[in-house]
Amino acid sequence: MLRQPIAWRWQVSLGLASVLALVSVYTYLAARQHGINPDDRTLPTWHQLLTDGLLKVFKSKHSGTEQAWIWADTKATFNRLVAGLVLGVLFSVIVGLLMGCYSPIEAFFLPPLSFLAKIPPTAMLAVFFVMAGTGTGMFVTMIAFGVLPTLAQTIYHAAKEDVPEELLFKAYTLGASQVECIWDVVYKHTLPKILEGVRLQVGPAMVYLIAAEMLVGDVGFGYRIKMQGRLLDMSVVYIYLACLGLAGYLIDRAFILVQRKLCPWYAQ
Repeated sequence: MLRQPIAWRWQVSLGLASVLALVSVYTYLAARQHGINPDDRTLPTWHQLLTDGLLKVFKSKHSGTEQAWIWADTKATFNRLVAGLVLGVLFSVIVGLLMGCYSPIEAFFLPPLSFLAKIPPTAMLAVFFVMAGTGTGMFVTMIAFGVLPTLAQTIYHAAKEDVPEELLFKAYTLGASQVECIWDVVYKHTLPKILEGVRLQVGPAMVYLIAAEMLVGDVGFGYRIKMQGRLLDMSVVYIYLACLGLAGYLIDRAFILVQRKLCPWYAQ
């Protein structure tokens, strides 16, 4: 039967089996590659990853720097990502809610947002360079621009289509003002969709940031992956990719937990 649930033991077992399958495939490919060329660096063995790779990643004072690569890059990438997401989400919530509540604002913002949502932010890197330079402002602007059109439209559709008219009529009957209706009815009713939309935008935001760091960054995950990739030092590259995947997974789970905590009715 389609969509028939399975026991949690089977879920855990199948999940572990998929991870073990990936580990086994990588182990086999690395062993085969080193059997052909013992000095190969494109597919490092687990021993190389856990010794040479980790040593380089966590070792301090590389080329005169005080911090280890991983701490300096994590700090730079995390700060840029958070700042860009906060700015993009803030404007998206404001614009999306107003579009869902007021038809003139909807008519004004919908055409440009629909147009901008179809332009990949990475294709506009040259524009961001001219407008915001190559400093932190450029990364923040790029992430905010990449998040805004899609997230604002998601919130707009939720505010317009998912809020029952009866709730607004009841609020007006009880004497609520327009601002109170937006905050107490529309915003709180669309909060689950807002959190879900933000969660789904974290991945694209990381793509935009890593791409920009690869081009113009002097620190950050994208910059480090580019530099070590040029040197074919894949033991560092794979560790950084694993860190990115783990960070994305933890952020995703955190948003799911927050959504369940703040909006238990939606999770059910």
